[in-house]
Amino acid sequence: MAVLRGIGRTINGIAELAGVMGWLLVLYCMCFGVTDVFLRYWLNQPSLWIGTTIQAAMVLMACVGGVYAVKHDAFVKLDIFYANRSRRVQAVLDVITASFTFLFLYVLIVQGIEAAQLAYMLNQTTPTAVPIPLGPIKSAIPIAGVLVLVVVLKKFVHDLYVIVTGRPWAP
Repeated sequence: MAVLRGIGRTINGIAELAGVMGWLLVLYCMCFGVTDVFLRYWLNQPSLWIGTTIQAAMVLMACVGGVYAVKHDAFVKLDIFYANRSRRVQAVLDVITASFTFLFLYVLIVQGIEAAQLAYMLNQTTPTAVPIPLGPIKSAIPIAGVLVLVVVLKKFVHDLYVIVTGRPWAP
């Protein structure tokens, strides 16, 4: 039981770290977005790299935001079918939807790995004045997919426990 508790804490810590990374990426996008507008419209000196790095930061923000959102159960649910149900019925509905989540994550991870490998193999860069390598950015997608998968698996195990015992998980 102590091992399960440790694994759960590690998964929660990773998800919280992803949330902090997302917060920092939002701050980066906000600060440099305003700077880019200022440089372009008031000083008539457009940046060659800010727009591209903001796009990369938004991709990364979506990646880490997914991990954090799954951990905090922040995705939208159809409350008309979900909210007024017992905890056991909610767990059954979560297990059913988890099967679709696993399928989506499988495709995301496999296709993300292929895209990242291709980016490294072809030495892909952004088609801008300042070429930024795309390999690390494309690598973040399957990595984030694996992290989301770990969080979803944790929730899946909790839901199975609720289905079997009728009690919430308390390791």
